[in-house]
Amino acid sequence: AADGGADAKVAALYRLLKKEDTPTDWLAKLYGIGRGTGIELQQASYTTHDSGGRISRYEIVLPVAGSYSQVRDFLKRATAEIPVLSVDQMTLKRESRKDGALHGELRLTLHMVQS
Repeated sequence: AADGGADAKVAALYRLLKKEDTPTDWLAKLYGIGRGTGIELQQASYTTHDSGGRISRYEIVLPVAGSYSQVRDFLKRATAEIPVLSVDQMTLKRESRKDGALHGELRLTLHMVQS
């Protein structure tokens, strides 16, 4: 599709984002990745945005707690295992220099092609 026209590139994007999994399936996978990497996933908020086109966005605001390496591993696995996921914003802070845990908020988006 790299050498094709705009229509071919758009069709390739739709094929890339077209998955049979539902947002609930992806959220369950995200939770499993959190457990597997030792990240404490707290209550999240979700918003659906429908632009009127074929692609809808499922935005997730996810508070997290864990070490730097756990957060890094979580994001690495999540983006590798959930191909429709993007990391839009990340805010991390440490309560004190002696505290090994980070607390933060991740803003993620699932990009879904509507059937």
